[in-house]
Amino acid sequence: MIDKNILKIKKIKPVLIGLAGLAVLQALLIIGQAYFLAKAISNLWNGETVTSQLINVGLFFSCFILRQVGNYVKDKMLDTFAYEESQKIRQQLLEKTFALGPNFVQKEGTGNMVTMAIEGISQVEDYFTIILPKIVNMMIIPWVIVAFVFTQDLQSGFTLLIVFPIIILFMIILGYAARAKADRQYEGYQILSNHFIDSLRGLETLNLLGLSKRYGKNVHDVSENYRKATMSTLKIAILSTFALDFFTTLSVAVIALFLGLRLIDGEMLLFPALTVLILAPDFFLPIRDFSNDYHATLNGGNTLKSIYNVLAQKETVSDNLANLSEWETDSTLSLKDVNVSYSSDIKFDALKDITFDWEGFGKVGVVGLSGSGKSTLIKLLGGFLNPTTDSTVAVNGIKMSTLNDKNWQKQLFYVPQDPYIFHGSLRDNVAFYVPSASDEEIIESIEKAGLFDVLEALPEGLSTIIGEGGQMLSGGQLQRVAIARAFLDNSRKILLFDEPTAHLDIETEAELKETILPMFDEKLVFFATHRLHWMKEMDHILVMKDGSIVEQGSYDELMNHPKGEYRKFVSEIKGGDLIND
Repeated sequence: MIDKNILKIKKIKPVLIGLAGLAVLQALLIIGQAYFLAKAISNLWNGETVTSQLINVGLFFSCFILRQVGNYVKDKMLDTFAYEESQKIRQQLLEKTFALGPNFVQKEGTGNMVTMAIEGISQVEDYFTIILPKIVNMMIIPWVIVAFVFTQDLQSGFTLLIVFPIIILFMIILGYAARAKADRQYEGYQILSNHFIDSLRGLETLNLLGLSKRYGKNVHDVSENYRKATMSTLKIAILSTFALDFFTTLSVAVIALFLGLRLIDGEMLLFPALTVLILAPDFFLPIRDFSNDYHATLNGGNTLKSIYNVLAQKETVSDNLANLSEWETDSTLSLKDVNVSYSSDIKFDALKDITFDWEGFGKVGVVGLSGSGKSTLIKLLGGFLNPTTDSTVAVNGIKMSTLNDKNWQKQLFYVPQDPYIFHGSLRDNVAFYVPSASDEEIIESIEKAGLFDVLEALPEGLSTIIGEGGQMLSGGQLQRVAIARAFLDNSRKILLFDEPTAHLDIETEAELKETILPMFDEKLVFFATHRLHWMKEMDHILVMKDGSIVEQGSYDELMNHPKGEYRKFVSEIKGGDLIND
């Protein structure tokens, strides 16, 4: 009924103890209300004056007010706890996601991960505020009440004890059915999130290729499946709520019937009978509250489970470079017989027998046809992919199992082919790595990235919201936002570029090239591209084919081998690049 992952939260024990104490207090106040109300009514029935019952009425209202105060304190405590802990869980999720890298996000689905980190955390927060007090109340309040009922009437006490487990058993059966339906609904929700995000990101391409209608039908089918799963879950929820209300109401009616018959026969007094009758609905109230809100919390429970599944993912992290200084002219990087596989289920390696050595600063070009392994190599160097155990990776002579090392990665600047632009202002997106940058510095970096005309056209300038739900930018403009980030952050000495100009037309790229090249000075740059004109600017070129480095050397060395792999690569794509190679 309650997700065991809740017990992993550090502050959960004091909260549960506090809720248990408040639940005991609530039970005593409920008993106090029933006791003093029944006493006042029975005394009036016996002929006493209204004035003589003011004390009992006052005590009844005191219990009622204290009960509301207790609920207020409980709600405030839970709101604070739920907000603080949900923010911590979000932070843990984001840190884990960054540590696992972009390939994990791609595997799980971008839409699913984004939804989990934003809307999912809100569902977890609601889960905390609803499920915790309900389940604690259900575990404590009925037993305190039934213990008091036994002091008033044994028969009613046994009736409550017999009915309660039957209702619990019924709830468990329906609860499992509801959970199975909710699990299917959540799976549909994840699929729908991924399809929705993918359709937004590829809308322009789909329209260009004339596939928007076909993909629209696909999204419609996914949405329809999610609707059916939601309606199926709601049917179970409504059925269980109706059945529980029916059985609890029937139980109270049975107790009232037997109490009435015994009162008529003179077998018991009015005061204990009235006290038990007033307490009977409150005895069943915690279980009814829990049942009514149980289905509303299933998504939060599923999200919490999914988040902890992500947090439980193993990551290969190296701490061998604890004393790594800033990359300098004598720093070294060595890869020997490095192999990389995206999954243990895949029998072939994405990278095979990669051997490469470099010292100091310089510009290293990485070329090859699509699927040759360029992006995979860049991800390996960024620490986003881990090599196999038989690989040898070393930085400054220190052997490492992976480049997923915080001291290595804090020196990197990675510009992917499809950079992520979050929902925020242009200012915040450009200054993502340097939030303290001034507007003048941001504008200067934007100008260097060739975005100044775009900036002038935006309705609110730097404050214009871009990203999902904001001002639409083209693929090339989004790439230049990422390049502007690189211009703004000059502190990082290792730059990884993965097709950074793939979405730019050749004229825009030629203009941008003049401003990008000075940024490469006094840095180690890995530049993966299929645009040949960049290779003249490189100090060293790696030619990739089928996941392997098939040739490497300077531009002049490679061009002097008529039958070399680089010349073959040039001959295959020459004519597609308007700038001479």
